[in-house]
Amino acid sequence: MTKLRITNLYEFLIWAFMALMAASCSTDDGPDYPDDPPYIGVPKLIVDVDVASSTDDLFALQMAYNYARKGQCELVGVVVDRAGEVNAACVDVMNTYFGYGDVPLGLVHNGIENPVVWIDYSDLPNYADDNGNKYFKRTYSDYSELPDGWELYRKVLSEQPDHSVTIVSLGFLPCLAQLLDSHGDQYSSLDGVQLVRKKVNCIYIMGGVFGEALEPDFNFGQGLDFSKDFFDKWPSDVDIIFSPGEVGDKIEYKDNWVIDDISWTDAHPIKQVYLNCFTNTGQKMWDPIAVIHAIEGDGQFIMSQRGTVALTDQAETIFTPSFNGNCRYEKPGDTAWCEKMLQKIRLSTTELK
Repeated sequence: MTKLRITNLYEFLIWAFMALMAASCSTDDGPDYPDDPPYIGVPKLIVDVDVASSTDDLFALQMAYNYARKGQCELVGVVVDRAGEVNAACVDVMNTYFGYGDVPLGLVHNGIENPVVWIDYSDLPNYADDNGNKYFKRTYSDYSELPDGWELYRKVLSEQPDHSVTIVSLGFLPCLAQLLDSHGDQYSSLDGVQLVRKKVNCIYIMGGVFGEALEPDFNFGQGLDFSKDFFDKWPSDVDIIFSPGEVGDKIEYKDNWVIDDISWTDAHPIKQVYLNCFTNTGQKMWDPIAVIHAIEGDGQFIMSQRGTVALTDQAETIFTPSFNGNCRYEKPGDTAWCEKMLQKIRLSTTELK
């Protein structure tokens, strides 16, 4: 039985009136009841991330924690879509440090082989002070026991109210593709596509190239078969919001700013990454933009019209306008907008002391 989410008398009266009207139109086959009221709570957030390659993933996770701390979302799961237990350990460090060690964690087991690594901070769980004492605690002791990413999706989705889940995909798409390919199991009798259609409100994806020239997308191209499977099977009635690379290209969080913004301690996972790794690569804040959009909504973004997006064999994203399309994408903002977004990210860093 689906649990109703009615928070006040006014909403109940509206729903009761709809039910009465539907019942009055019943046929010989029995009454035709209305759908349950739409979910009106904060987003149930799942973050899907390819850590230990670039630092914008870490800031994106940090922003998700900060929004959850403020009550603007509920973090219900983190999926690690870069294979390797060490990558799960990096997310475990982040979750535990920021007080979300109890959030369910999944790891892709059959994902992309040898994807590109830009900034390798996979040794984050082992960082230690001058006395050899490790800086960071972890919640898990055996990452081999973590569920596969697609399985965690099925478990978490099955436990949430209908149309309540927001997914933020910040990396590759193997776990999402495997979710869509999945069948009914102990968590739900629905197959993957049906489960997404029932439980997911929207997915925000850091990816796509929608400029004047056709260019391959990095994230989609790293696991092209998985990406094409995702594009082919994602249900057409569940919205996709793309946060393309060109939006975050002009939003750079400089190394010295990061160190200054975490001046109160050295025992901070992001600061330790910047102290131990060569991060002077002009790190653009691509991933945090998708998190900001997912929680704060369209109001601060310049959006395309609705349409559909197809993925070519060269990992190019082809947008076709369509009134009934489920896809939209962000457009780049001006200098003032980029500065505003950067300040949001920096404020998240300083607020989570």
